[in-house]
Amino acid sequence: MGAREDVRFQRVGTEQVGELAKLAEEIWFEYWPPRIGIDQTSYMVELFQSEGAIRRAMAEDAYEYWFIVVEAQDGAARVVGYTGGHVEPETNRFFISKIYVLESERGHGFGSAVVRFYDALCKERGLRAMYLTVNKGNDLAIRAYEANDFRTIEKAVTSIGGGFVMDDYIMEREVAR
Repeated sequence: MGAREDVRFQRVGTEQVGELAKLAEEIWFEYWPPRIGIDQTSYMVELFQSEGAIRRAMAEDAYEYWFIVVEAQDGAARVVGYTGGHVEPETNRFFISKIYVLESERGHGFGSAVVRFYDALCKERGLRAMYLTVNKGNDLAIRAYEANDFRTIEKAVTSIGGGFVMDDYIMEREVAR
């Protein structure tokens, strides 16, 4: 899909973490239960997407989050999703931990806009690459990442507690020069 000129990324400050957690919960519960089950979805929302988890990630691991915002021609704006991650100085890469878009907004080029956003961010910060993990069964996301020049570099099965695991591909994209 072509470049979306109507998208902007609004940095999430500490005063907006509650709003972010509410959006995350909505998106996760509309997308993940058919794929990983309601129990694992609930567990992962609490572990990674809750207000407390987001605050900890920001404070302890230097995570940064942005709302994905669409500007309408009439000047109105709407949040269609969110993204976040952090710099890994030891690998000179940006770890994209989250790219999530509301169900009604999927398929409109927002994922590609997020990749372009991170490409510019990585260039600005002098990083060589960006990478992410994606559930092996998430064919929609895998195809989108491959269309944006990500390549699978590794497979990982990670225990997250509670008897649950994340069964993922690790995908990387070099920063455009």
